[in-house]
Amino acid sequence: MRNIKKESWILRITVLAVLFVTSSCKKYLDVIPDNIPTIDHAFAMRTEAEKYLYTCYSYMPKDGNLGADPTILGGDELWAIYQSGRPEFNHYIFDGLARGGQATVDPIVGFYWGDMYRAIRDCNVFLENVGKVPDLTALEKLEWIAEVKTLKAYYHFYLVRMYGPIPLLKENFKIDEVIENTKVPRAPADSCFKYIVSLLDEAKVDLPKAVGNRNKMLGRITQPVAYALKAKVMVTAASPLFNGNTDMTSLKNLDGTPLFNPSVSLEKWTEAAAACKEAIDICELAGNKLYKFNPPVPRFKLSDSTRTGLSIRNAFAERWNEEIIWANTQSISNLTQKVAAVKVDHRYLDNPRIISELAPPVKIAEMFYSDKGVPINEDKTWNTGNLLLRTATAKEERYIRKDYVTSALNFDREPRFYANLGFDGGVWYGQGSENDGDPNSLFFVSSRKGQPNGKVEADYGSPTGYYVKKYVHWENVQGSSVNDYKVTEYPWPIIRLAQLFLFYAEALNEANGDKSQMFKYINAVRERAKLPTVEFSWDNYSTNPSKYTSQAGMRQIIHQEQLIEMAFEGSRFWDIRRWKEAVAEYRKPVQGWDIEQSNPDYYYRRRVLFVQSFSVKDYFWPIRDHDLLINKNLVQNIGW
Repeated sequence: MRNIKKESWILRITVLAVLFVTSSCKKYLDVIPDNIPTIDHAFAMRTEAEKYLYTCYSYMPKDGNLGADPTILGGDELWAIYQSGRPEFNHYIFDGLARGGQATVDPIVGFYWGDMYRAIRDCNVFLENVGKVPDLTALEKLEWIAEVKTLKAYYHFYLVRMYGPIPLLKENFKIDEVIENTKVPRAPADSCFKYIVSLLDEAKVDLPKAVGNRNKMLGRITQPVAYALKAKVMVTAASPLFNGNTDMTSLKNLDGTPLFNPSVSLEKWTEAAAACKEAIDICELAGNKLYKFNPPVPRFKLSDSTRTGLSIRNAFAERWNEEIIWANTQSISNLTQKVAAVKVDHRYLDNPRIISELAPPVKIAEMFYSDKGVPINEDKTWNTGNLLLRTATAKEERYIRKDYVTSALNFDREPRFYANLGFDGGVWYGQGSENDGDPNSLFFVSSRKGQPNGKVEADYGSPTGYYVKKYVHWENVQGSSVNDYKVTEYPWPIIRLAQLFLFYAEALNEANGDKSQMFKYINAVRERAKLPTVEFSWDNYSTNPSKYTSQAGMRQIIHQEQLIEMAFEGSRFWDIRRWKEAVAEYRKPVQGWDIEQSNPDYYYRRRVLFVQSFSVKDYFWPIRDHDLLINKNLVQNIGW
């Protein structure tokens, strides 16, 4: 478990170093003059200033980190082993947040409050002092300032998504600041978003279109990053959680200032759509495009279906591919891959690091479309006999092992289902293979009890019977010796072009904008997944063929498309919140197959693992009690 005492100590130090101070502030202010020579030294020459620039980057939240990122195991998209006796990763978030253990004394991942304000403070230090560097060129100075402004905007944005309205730290306090002036109240949500966007507008004009030295600078902020981040921020601001949220009407500062505007603004969606299109144009000019797997022809002999699957998997897991707009170099995927991987090569089953624990619930498997490109509960051609089990034939052998009995839920699904998920009987292309025409290169999962991937001990295996194939790079190789698992690492993608396309489609729909453009961009994402257009799929296969002709129907389609395309990337956690759909989604029970069984008739019985609870108060994090005591001008979020 995380060392909570250590986190609390770090929080106290960082909070003191920012703005929420009372009696402790005097002690903090007393030591600042001793630090002035250090600051002066940090900006005395270019090389030292560059180190401080990297310090500003070093606070990037650890996306994909199972013990730090709430979006992976803090919601309903993935499940893990509760109270694992031999954990391969920190179960702090899963044991607490996903299972309803949030509290105000020590909030789950509440350390981000202190970490992000410390990051913002260091960004301010950089902005206030970079002008002193004598050997920094004018162009570098502009670019570095723009990078740090973008980081500062991102850190504020991260806090707003978590806490809602926050105190804005536009500049650091002076050494002789009156203590009472440091007790800053929360700014209204609209003011927070306006400030974040203003920082990005200031930054984007001075950023380069691409990094100069790819080997050294990949991960640094560029113009496409700032434009794409602005689009993401504005879509969030226009969404129901922040746009006309009447559930938050009673949240006010002590002076009576309301922190949420209860009136819905259509203009926010119009502005968000414009920001999305501007970002798409900038990104495409810089060379970003939807990724498609295209290896050297002489080396690979792959079927079209396998190529499609690798296009989908690698859009996320192929480092620095052309679709990735921004990736987090502070978050490398090594451990996440190891605990998501399956021992698909049944010759080597003695590797204890491959524990296959990250498990999508059955409801996530149901979320993916049928092979006709519509939800399975709308597809008039899907599983018409209401079968529970089916036996795979030669028709399905690229996806399911021939002659294997598995759930009917796993048949006739869209390519993203097979690219993202592993399941009992499912084909898992990889393990260094280069020819999927060779039966020995098409590995498969066998996860019933008594089988190679089956339940053999309490701390091993998927608790639901499903696996996250998307995380595992296809070139990883499971070796023959203990701990021999060769991982192809990649930085965690923060924004990729497909998400930007879907943001644009969403904003156009909500703003009653150009429908042809809306369909163009959502269909581009579907085309990569080898799905027909929305119009064709619903006209020909849906029990509700007119769904896409209404704004409400199209909203459902776009939301589901986003949840599918961005599955397991941390987006669902924030998206269902900003749409205000989390109450309904979290109240669906977390189910898995009966993994203790060997007979498929019994294995494929649904088993309830947990019934989550979610209410209005859970949309935002509680502010820690200690911080409320320090800053008397802070008000707690509703319900906490």
